Amino acid sequence: MPVVKCPHCGTEKEFSGNEFRPFCSERCKLLDFGAWADEEFALPAETQSMTDSEIDELEKALGARSE
Repeated sequence: MPVVKCPHCGTEKEFSGNEFRPFCSERCKLLDFGAWADEEFALPAETQSMTDSEIDELEKALGARSE
């Protein structure tokens, strides 16, 4: 059976039969979830600025949908 490292603490644990996989325990699973909830992890994103004409187009399109 494959053995994998817990993404939170690095402990090696069998992958098969582990109800908390890929984590080694419920504790590591909850700690990781808490870190995501506290926004400690984030996916990289590119920020883009919209021009005034693009904003006007978007507002116009949204206004037409709500009517």
